[in-house]
Amino acid sequence: MDAADIAAGRERWQQRYDAARKRDADFTTLSGMPVEPVYGPADGDGYADFERIGWPGEYPYTRGLYPTGYRGRTWTIRQFAGFGNARQTNERYKMILAAGGGGLSVAFDMPTLMGRDSDEPQSLGEVGHCGVAIDSAADMEVLFDGIDLQQTTTSMTISGPAVPIFVMYLVAAERQGADIGKLDGTLQTDIFKEYIAQKEWLFAPEPHLRLIGDLMEYCAAEIPKYKPLSVSGYHIREAGSTAAQELAYTLADGFGYVELGLSRGLDVNTFAPGLSFFFDAHVDFFEEIAKFRAARRIWARHLRDDYGATSEKALWLKFHTQTAGVSLTAQQPVNNVVRTAVEALAAILGGTNSLHTNALDETLALPTDESAEIALRTQQVLMEETGVINVADPLGGSWYVEALTDRIEAEAEEIFARIRELGTDGSMTSGILRGIEDGWFTSHIAEAAFVYQQALEKGEKRIVGVNVHTGTVAKDLEILRVSHEVETEQKRELAARKANRDPVRTEQALARLVAVSRTSENMIPAMLDAARAEATLGEICEALKGEWGSYREPARF
Repeated sequence: MDAADIAAGRERWQQRYDAARKRDADFTTLSGMPVEPVYGPADGDGYADFERIGWPGEYPYTRGLYPTGYRGRTWTIRQFAGFGNARQTNERYKMILAAGGGGLSVAFDMPTLMGRDSDEPQSLGEVGHCGVAIDSAADMEVLFDGIDLQQTTTSMTISGPAVPIFVMYLVAAERQGADIGKLDGTLQTDIFKEYIAQKEWLFAPEPHLRLIGDLMEYCAAEIPKYKPLSVSGYHIREAGSTAAQELAYTLADGFGYVELGLSRGLDVNTFAPGLSFFFDAHVDFFEEIAKFRAARRIWARHLRDDYGATSEKALWLKFHTQTAGVSLTAQQPVNNVVRTAVEALAAILGGTNSLHTNALDETLALPTDESAEIALRTQQVLMEETGVINVADPLGGSWYVEALTDRIEAEAEEIFARIRELGTDGSMTSGILRGIEDGWFTSHIAEAAFVYQQALEKGEKRIVGVNVHTGTVAKDLEILRVSHEVETEQKRELAARKANRDPVRTEQALARLVAVSRTSENMIPAMLDAARAEATLGEICEALKGEWGSYREPARF
């Protein structure tokens, strides 16, 4: 790009920056030196391929979605939390919000993630241990008691039973008196990544996609600010993938959901802004920054060129980031504070829209109040003290960062081509479904994880406290332990709720849900009625399993 084109682009950016709202803040260095909101080539200089880098707030969004960067609005501090019962988690949420958290992110226990009630035999010993136990809309009421859902953005990390959990959230909001149409937040819902990496599904892919399509339609019509799909690369990376695989598999899944929306007759310019993304921030600082920058560029190009999106918001890739749980160590766990800070900084310099920082003790147990506060303060120190929010994409133009961004983008494009080749009709959806059934994704992730493990064992890759610098004077940590009483109390409350509800109303609502599942009618209203009738999560999921069956992954290893 020649100097004149760059100058014209800078002028466009300046006009948009001047027109945008900025925070009332001191945009100077610690020493009081003023800094510019963005930096680029010097006046009169050209820059080859600068259109691939561009300016913040302009296609291809390599440098961010907004011309102001974080000068307009900082990322949302959204700490992932949940343990024990709804009452205990509600107390943690209030602590997070009082300490400066900007939104809530719900972690569910394993029975809930698998669509089971706390009183089912398979739930024994797992209730409340890796997240909060939710059996019905009544639990959702307790979970958000005293928290105004209409004023609080709420993310829920669940995929298999995401839709019934979501309708229970809607019922809780209704009972607060909230205007459902004004709710804002994100539901994960991403079933593709379950088959690829996390392995928490209820049915075969097609029924799940039916529910997801219904949810997309419902939210587009009734809850326009709510994002019904958070396409997740986090679990793909935690399973052992490389950065490029995480990026490519995640965006491929996103393209699959775009194809789903289009197949429902939805306008891509209307529903695409309701898709968000969830990435891992690992410990290789520059690789992660490059991954995030490449993600925005790839998404914008494919949405425009392949799927016909024309509105700016439809081209935007908005994403939440969580620091890498798999990078944390049980050995010398205090070192995890450093790892988390580095990973959080990479996410920020990559332009994340919201962020969760892991606690230092998460390899051992759920976080204590103290470790949760340290994790929160990590973000706040980065936001308030380091100056990283003063300049948009401060590493843009770095030869290293730009080369890594291009390299990761090229690797992702190669993977997209291979996925499309797997399918029968050239669509991304067809390729993903075939890749799931054939174990293509699983085998490639396993290979990447094996290569990394070999490098660790040979000492080619180093982890402090694990295979290098293993001596320590640190003492064992005190960790959070969830009492068995949580399970006993949860079962007791669930039994009381079942005894006190109207059984005829509940049975009729479940029968109506099954009847609707046999038609092309949108299932969300019928599922809402079931939740209002206090049907439990397990009852709703079992009713649909009776109609659609369960899914068992083919054995491959």
